[in-house]
Amino acid sequence: MRVITLYLHGRVRTSRVDLEAFLRRARPTYEAPGGIRTRLQWRLDDPAEFVEIMEYADRATYDADQVRVEQDPAMRALLAQWRAHLDGPPRVEAFEESDLRD
Repeated sequence: MRVITLYLHGRVRTSRVDLEAFLRRARPTYEAPGGIRTRLQWRLDDPAEFVEIMEYADRATYDADQVRVEQDPAMRALLAQWRAHLDGPPRVEAFEESDLRD
């Protein structure tokens, strides 16, 4: 099982407090299917820049969530609210974990 990590880089347009409050409310919905963990990190040298980190237990969980993001009206509404906090479009990166143990 290989963890898939999605990094959503952005700049906050509203405020850190507003974005964090929104993500606290959205987190249960984001993580509802199971196998998904959400985190938020702020850049140390730029207080408006952040990365939201979505960790998926495996590729199947990631793939299913991509379908949910595209098709579920509740998720689409949450993402529209999320984008309202951003100062421009996010930069999105997806990575697959590699097991380096022998």
